[in-house]
Amino acid sequence: MADLDRVRHWADALIALHLDPAVWSFGFDNAKTRAGLCNYTQKRITVSKHLAGRYDDDEIHQVLLHEVAHALAGSRAGHGPRWKAVAGDLGYVGSRLHDGAIASDLAPWVGVCAAGHEHYRYREPKRPLSCGRCSRRYDPAHLISWTRREP
Repeated sequence: MADLDRVRHWADALIALHLDPAVWSFGFDNAKTRAGLCNYTQKRITVSKHLAGRYDDDEIHQVLLHEVAHALAGSRAGHGPRWKAVAGDLGYVGSRLHDGAIASDLAPWVGVCAAGHEHYRYREPKRPLSCGRCSRRYDPAHLISWTRREP
């Protein structure tokens, strides 16, 4: 598990090395379904404090490299060839790091369809939902039954 003070130190060092620290900043956010974010408007890189506390140091370092690569490549690069080249030059070796398993552990609402597919939500579902794996459109035969749990 990564220490949040150490993550902040690494992020500040990467920003100082590759970006303009007078323009770009770092912070933690409350995201539960993504590890990091590069906000081009605010010139801010953020990392989820929930997921950072569960990742090991190498994984967090890769998240930071991923987001710095976004800042360097620009908002139009996406995950295309330009971003991949910049990320590779920085030493980024991962792909999509966060697979959702941790986010599923944190979700207070768990749903199950008749076929047993599990679904997770952070807010209470307000209307009936059907399983997207069982049917591409809403189908009452594939309704999801929701249960609240303490994550």
